[in-house]
Amino acid sequence: MKDSLSTGRRDFLAAAGALAAAATVTEAAKANDAPALPPAFQSSDALRPLSFDPAKLPGLSERLLKSHWENNYGGAVKALAAVKKRLAAALSDKDLPPYIYNDLKREHLIRTGSVVLHEHYFDTLGGNGKAGAKERELIGRAFGSFDAWETEFRRIGAGLGGGSGWVVLGWNQHTRQLENYWMADHAHAPAATKVVLIMDMYEHAYQMDYGAAAAKYIDAFFQNINWERVAQRMEA
Repeated sequence: MKDSLSTGRRDFLAAAGALAAAATVTEAAKANDAPALPPAFQSSDALRPLSFDPAKLPGLSERLLKSHWENNYGGAVKALAAVKKRLAAALSDKDLPPYIYNDLKREHLIRTGSVVLHEHYFDTLGGNGKAGAKERELIGRAFGSFDAWETEFRRIGAGLGGGSGWVVLGWNQHTRQLENYWMADHAHAPAATKVVLIMDMYEHAYQMDYGAAAAKYIDAFFQNINWERVAQRMEA
């Protein structure tokens, strides 16, 4: 009887060990299948190409779009790459005061915001400005009507005219709401929010074509929204 119990216990422990080993192998396989994460301080000064022909957007000149892409967005990309290199080097400097290191981290935050928001902005352009039925229905459901959404989005943009900032239609993953947001700069984005549609209201986005007439730029922006891209973001 004792031998039988001992044998049963050995069998149980062996089975448990096999299950644990199998679980370890499975977890390792999952880890191997997971996409590789780039190093935290990896940097690149390569600009993301425009997805449209800048000579063919009604109301927005090729000169304006190229200047915006090359100088403002391009400047942010290069600055971010430079800041990341400095951060990587500074991390091993034990004598560097924390407040000096945080000056670099502040620039890291601002430049990251500028790069990401500009890439979303340029991806938003290049369409015919006509929202599909599905997009109109989803946005209308959130705001009461599609026109109500557009009215608020335009009003926020008009309020930023002559200054700086962004207007964002975003999906807040925490509150589960589709909302319009006012943003004064690159560093203070709404928490837990995915960009669905974004409009650059810094003067560099329109001054070359419209001077101080920000309202005319907003009209031109709406003519060129790529609603197919917006739909993809909604589905994601």
